[in-house]
Amino acid sequence: MEPVRMLQILFSLEDGPVIETVIIPCARGRTTVCVSSQVGCAMNCQFCFTGRMGLRKHLSTAEIVEQAVFARRLFSDEFGAITNVVFMGMGEPFHNIDNVMKASAIMVDEQGLHFSPRKVTVSTSGLVPQIKRFLHESNCSLAVSLNATTDEVRNWIMPINRKYNLNLLLGTLREELCVRKNYRVLFEYVMLSGVNDSMDDAKRLIELVQGIPCKINLISFNPHSGSQFKPTPDEKILEFRNVLIQGGLIVFVRLSRGDDQMAACGQLGEPGDYQLPLLRVPEKFQVAL
Repeated sequence: MEPVRMLQILFSLEDGPVIETVIIPCARGRTTVCVSSQVGCAMNCQFCFTGRMGLRKHLSTAEIVEQAVFARRLFSDEFGAITNVVFMGMGEPFHNIDNVMKASAIMVDEQGLHFSPRKVTVSTSGLVPQIKRFLHESNCSLAVSLNATTDEVRNWIMPINRKYNLNLLLGTLREELCVRKNYRVLFEYVMLSGVNDSMDDAKRLIELVQGIPCKINLISFNPHSGSQFKPTPDEKILEFRNVLIQGGLIVFVRLSRGDDQMAACGQLGEPGDYQLPLLRVPEKFQVAL
């Protein structure tokens, strides 16, 4: 079956910046709109093209919601009803928590866009206080971009870990989710060749998420000019997946889509002349890069 291509939309804001929104059709009848919450991003995750930009602007509640409104209005005839919203476009949603909370509430309100709360997912790199607030105040779904099984690696590829390390992040989720029924966090794990894709990483991941109701989404890395990383081969991703499944986890695999259009996960944005710095590569990973 021929895969359905993703569609990238550029929105020019009134004050000049451009944001990107992506429509993701699926052969099974689900169509997802991936919305941005900021212009650029301050988190400087080393594998993310948007992260090279630095933060340019927080989007307002209206600027976030209008991405879903326009997607529904313009593309429902072509792709069918927009069924899902993911806050996985440009920006760290929880760095713009007030506007994201308001926007997600409008998206699920009966008088708003009336999406199912289970089908509106907000993704974060791991801002712990904002995660607590979100879990207390919202009934939408939560995704956490994990991407490493040790603090050494996560400190390097996701500098936010230096403030909220794995123990604090996962301990908070374990504590908060033990009182919620029928709720699973989605852990996103971008596979980086020679960095986080060993079978030892898979075994550590099983241990790390024990006691947390969760699903794991293994994501093929989408190469771009702002990064030194290489994608894990598909066959190794599947081997990694099999170890997780044998460990009792629920696992999905997202192989690359849209990378030829610079519309895939981690590829949105345009860094321009000013870019956040690449961080020093730990010595034992220099060969992998």
